[in-house]
Amino acid sequence: MADTVPHPDAVSLTRPGWFPGRRAVVRSIMTSGALVLITFAVFAWGVFSGRLERYDVTAPMAFVLVGLALGGFAGSHLEADSEAVTALTEATLVWVLFSDASRVGLRELRHDAGVFVRLLALGLPLTVAAGSFAAWWLLDLPDPWLALLAGAALAPTDAALGSVVVTNPAVPSRIRRILNVESGLNDGIVTPIVMFAVFSSATHGVLPAVLQLAGGAVIGAALGAGGGRLLRTAQARGWADQGFAGPAVVALALLAYGGSTVLHANGFVAAFVAGLAFGHVVPFVEQTAALASLLVWTLFGAIAVPLLPSLLSPAMILYALLSLTVIRMAPVAISLIGAQFDTRTVLFIGWFGPRGLASIVFALLAIEELGPSASPVVAVIVLTVLLSVVAHGLSARPLALQYPKSSV
Repeated sequence: MADTVPHPDAVSLTRPGWFPGRRAVVRSIMTSGALVLITFAVFAWGVFSGRLERYDVTAPMAFVLVGLALGGFAGSHLEADSEAVTALTEATLVWVLFSDASRVGLRELRHDAGVFVRLLALGLPLTVAAGSFAAWWLLDLPDPWLALLAGAALAPTDAALGSVVVTNPAVPSRIRRILNVESGLNDGIVTPIVMFAVFSSATHGVLPAVLQLAGGAVIGAALGAGGGRLLRTAQARGWADQGFAGPAVVALALLAYGGSTVLHANGFVAAFVAGLAFGHVVPFVEQTAALASLLVWTLFGAIAVPLLPSLLSPAMILYALLSLTVIRMAPVAISLIGAQFDTRTVLFIGWFGPRGLASIVFALLAIEELGPSASPVVAVIVLTVLLSVVAHGLSARPLALQYPKSSV
C-alpha cells in the first residue's frame, strides 16, 4: 500500500487525454499566474504585515493559505518541479541554520547558560526520545530508524511561528531571549540525529553517517572561522565594499553547504557549525532566509497539505497532538526542575515550541532519500506542522498579553 503513495515533493495532476502541447501551454500559464500570485502576496505582506499580526495572523499562516489558494487556482493543472522544490527548501534551511547560529552570541548564552544547558542537553534529547518512542508505538513503523526520524524531525522549534511572543514587550525579555536562543540552536543540534536516522534507514550504514556528520562539522568550522576572520579584516582595512558584505555572507553559508556536499560530508551540519564559528551575521542573510521561507510555506500549502486527507489516520492525529503538547512540554518541565521558574512560566516555555521550517525540510529530505517507505513519517510531520501553524499562531498574542509580570 505504501508503494502507491505519491511523493509530497513531486505532484503531477493533469487531465488525461489532453495533447502534450496543450498541457505545456497550460503549465506555462499556470506558472506565470502562480508567480504573479506569490509576488503579490509577498508585497502585500510587506505592506500589511504589522496590521495583520495585530489580528493574530502570522507569516506562516498567511502563506500556507496563499499556497492553498494557489493549489485551488491551479486545480488539476498544478505541477511541481521536485528539483526546484528541493533546491529552494535546502537553500532556505542552510540560510536559517547559518543565520540562527551566528546570531547567538556568547553574551546571550552567558546570561542564562544553565537554562540553555537544561533545555538543549536534557530537554531536547528527552523530546527526541519521547517522540521516537511514541512514533514507534502509535504509527506501527517497519523500521526503528523511521521512528527516530519522526522524533528528531519534530523536536526543533521555529520561533517564526510564534514571532509575537519573542518580540512582544509584554513578555519579559529573559523569557523571549530563552525562547529565541533555544529555537536558534535546537534545529542545528538535532540535524545530525535526523541525518543519522535517514542514512541508517537507507542502509548506508552507521559508520558512513557518522563520518559524514563529523566531516561536515570540521569543514563548517574551518570555513566559518576563516571566512569570518577574512571578512572582518577586509572591512577593517577598507578592502570590502559594505554593500556587498551581505551577499558575501550568504555565499559563505552556501559555500559551507556546497563544499561539504562535494566532499561527501553533511552540508546542513556544516552550515550550522559555520554559523557558530562565524559569530556575526549582517541583516542581509536574515532577510534572504525570510523571503525564501515565505516561498517554502507557500509550497507547503500548495503541495504538501492537499495530500494529507489521503494519508491521515487516527494514530497520526493522536501523535501530532501529543507532539505539540506532552512530548514537548513534559521534557521542558523536567529539564527546568530547579531552575526557579514558576509553573506558569514553565508551561509558557513548553507550549511555545512551534514546529516549522526545519521539520518541513527534514520531511522533504526523508522522502527524497527513502522514497515511499517514509510516507507515514512525512505525513505526520506535515500534519504536526500544519496544526502548529494554526495553534501557535492564534495563541501567541493572547498568551503573551496575559503573561504574569511577576513570573520571572
